Amino acid sequence: MKAHLTVNGLRLLAHGRWPEPGDTELPRLPGFTDSPFNPLVVAAADRCLHAWGGELPGRTGLLLASLSGDLGTARAINEAAGSSRRVPPLLFFQSNPNAVLGHLAARWHLTGPVVATSPPAAAPGEVPPDAFELASLLLADDDADQLLVIAAEQAGPADPGRAVAVLVTPAT
Repeated sequence: MKAHLTVNGLRLLAHGRWPEPGDTELPRLPGFTDSPFNPLVVAAADRCLHAWGGELPGRTGLLLASLSGDLGTARAINEAAGSSRRVPPLLFFQSNPNAVLGHLAARWHLTGPVVATSPPAAAPGEVPPDAFELASLLLADDDADQLLVIAAEQAGPADPGRAVAVLVTPAT
């Protein structure tokens, strides 16, 4: 849905989240394995960009905020490293949060800056205030016309977690 709210001096253009009522399973994400984190990020981002419903004008940057990060991949690397098994190389690729942001940038033809951060506090399903502050700074640098801000937190092995994505631009 298109919205025109203002938050922290930013105009909210669209939003999306995962899960929504009726969601039972995250969509698979080719190239990313073992962890629901990256599919969680992509599901929320895709919903937000589909809600926008059109071509994005100018340069769109990406900002991922997650206090916990990709717990599933970290757990898989830790388990493999602690055993006599070889750590699958794909786990190292996807353990970098910029990998999923690069995937989104390529998929949606986004050409702005790509930033991943860990805020000091985060509530599942909400964009932390620090992320809005950083988004304001990135937009003020004039490297992007709008930013896709994604907040994602994993809940545990049986629960893939919550994510929200908002497309923002300067309010003025």
